[in-house]
Amino acid sequence: DVQLVESGGGSALAGGSVRLACAVSGYTDSIYVLAWFRQAPGKEREGVATITGRDTTDYADSVKGRFTISKVNAKNTLYLQMNSLKPEDTAMYYCAAGACGGRWYEPSRYNYWGQGTQVTVS
Repeated sequence: DVQLVESGGGSALAGGSVRLACAVSGYTDSIYVLAWFRQAPGKEREGVATITGRDTTDYADSVKGRFTISKVNAKNTLYLQMNSLKPEDTAMYYCAAGACGGRWYEPSRYNYWGQGTQVTVS
């Protein structure tokens, strides 16, 4: 199995920056795609960014140009650098892992999820 633990969430001012991290452990050989999702109250879970085993990336239109997803394999850690934050970025952020790509923004494609970390932008 795979375990994911997010960290780095908190409060920030509009225009500020936050970096989230996701520690990945367990049987990581089964993972090909990693992603960040977010969910605000009353809204559907939204795919924010993804990175594959080949280091290809993709982003939601709402964050493209502001957020950067990356990973450091030697540390088994996934990151989400969030710049130029907006109040609408306020949400619970989750990291997720799956075995294959495709429509990465669909939550159902992911086998493993972290517990979430809250980001609040004023």
